[in-house]
Amino acid sequence: MMIQDVCAAIGAWLRHSLAKLGFATRAFFTVVRACASALRRPRLVIAQLHFVGNYSLLIIAMSGLFVGMVLGLLGYYTLTKYGSEQALGIFVALALTRELGPVVTGLLFAGRAGTSLTAEIGLMKAGEQLSAMEMMAVNPIQRVLAPRFLAGVIALPVLATIFTAVGIMGGYLVGVQLIGVDEGAFWSQMQSGVDVWKDILGGVLKSLVFGIAATFIALFQGYQAEPTPDDVSRATTRTVVISSLTILWLDFMMTALMFSK
Repeated sequence: MMIQDVCAAIGAWLRHSLAKLGFATRAFFTVVRACASALRRPRLVIAQLHFVGNYSLLIIAMSGLFVGMVLGLLGYYTLTKYGSEQALGIFVALALTRELGPVVTGLLFAGRAGTSLTAEIGLMKAGEQLSAMEMMAVNPIQRVLAPRFLAGVIALPVLATIFTAVGIMGGYLVGVQLIGVDEGAFWSQMQSGVDVWKDILGGVLKSLVFGIAATFIALFQGYQAEPTPDDVSRATTRTVVISSLTILWLDFMMTALMFSK
């Protein structure tokens, strides 16, 4: 009987997980289709872009500065052991454009903007605002979810670019101005070693995928949350956990595909 109970529990869990995955997939394509109508209302998208992008700008820029400073410091001490401290510029640039810029920005975005989106949608559902829209023949997916989804997808690549640029300046301040690495070698090594298509656009593509994943997870968790304060709070927690794990998993997969050759 115990083996049968264990098998039944595993089967129930798998069925529930597959049903939830199917529901999330259908919801994703529904939101994507609704983006076409959201583009006809640019003011809604711009307002949400200000909400998710501008309010996250300070933490993204400050984090990029400190990450770049740490990279400059640790990179110098590491490269000095091999007599290659002149390669500090390419070390900082590649670390930020390929990996740290998109990933750290995605994690910060999920923690700052993602939780805000989940809480906002969850409270709208708890306050029956979404039901009121349906009663007035207004599609809440087109009116509420799609503009926020577009704003998140647009905002994260921009924030990742700002993170990378500020991080490079942080590495420059520590490596060149503070430690004394040759300024010409710092910039020339970076210019010759960073490829626009493979490195810079690869990082932009990563941040775009992370923006799609993090924004949809935040909206989905808020939209499916039960209309109670406790479940809305749990939905915000799920947003951070699921978004962070998804971003890290996607980062591994995309890195393996993009830089395997």
